Amino acid sequence: MWDRFDEPLSLNDIADTAILSKFYFSRVFRTLTGTSPSRYLAAVRLCMAKKLLLETSASVTDISFMVGYNSLGTFTSRFTRSVGVPPARFRILSELGISALPRALLPGAPSAHRGSVHGEVHVPATDLPIRVYVAAFKESIPEGQPKACDILEGPGDYRLSGLPDGQWFIRVAVVSSRPVEPRPWVRQPLFIGAASSPVVISAGRAVEVDIHTRPLCSLDIPILLALPELDSRGPLKSLMAVRPPGETSSVAYGA
Repeated sequence: MWDRFDEPLSLNDIADTAILSKFYFSRVFRTLTGTSPSRYLAAVRLCMAKKLLLETSASVTDISFMVGYNSLGTFTSRFTRSVGVPPARFRILSELGISALPRALLPGAPSAHRGSVHGEVHVPATDLPIRVYVAAFKESIPEGQPKACDILEGPGDYRLSGLPDGQWFIRVAVVSSRPVEPRPWVRQPLFIGAASSPVVISAGRAVEVDIHTRPLCSLDIPILLALPELDSRGPLKSLMAVRPPGETSSVAYGA
């Protein structure tokens, strides 16, 4: 998929490469990645679109065709829904050095009808100063606006508040926080992690989940939302108080 994302790949094409039936391949693929081949391919295409928008001067129309879309409108709507901003704006924000974090970040307020997830994030030893993003998504693909997010300045305790009853996918991305890389396309996670299974919130209860992060591998689902490429330290601090590890605080995205 990473090599041929610009082609009209079918499930049969991909399964044939693995010398498996499409039905067995789909089951194995979902077990290893947490999502279906078609959704993973869509994520790869949008991930490559982000890269091309940042690294090249190609038009949005040309990029939409370069990543396998036949319709500019379809590409634009899917990119906007998954990344959080339209493709042209994503490029402009990058050129201006402006953060693409949503402005609707509000303190997460406890509610009798909403639950929370808390625990500890473990990060492999590194000499780099790091920032840790923990977020809850409704789907297995980390895209769009998470329902709740916590940001730490290192490994430690996190809390995601204000989660409605239901199933939630908890994802973690760890990036270097200093110095901020001036080239947005180089701002890739050092480590990532996820809850071992979807977290189920019921009757507004709190659930404890510890998460261990690790270096990326080829099977990991691409991060589609406009992070970490469009995260600059200055704008982030003006939006929220980024807390040191160990302090209790969280932020929730407006629903």
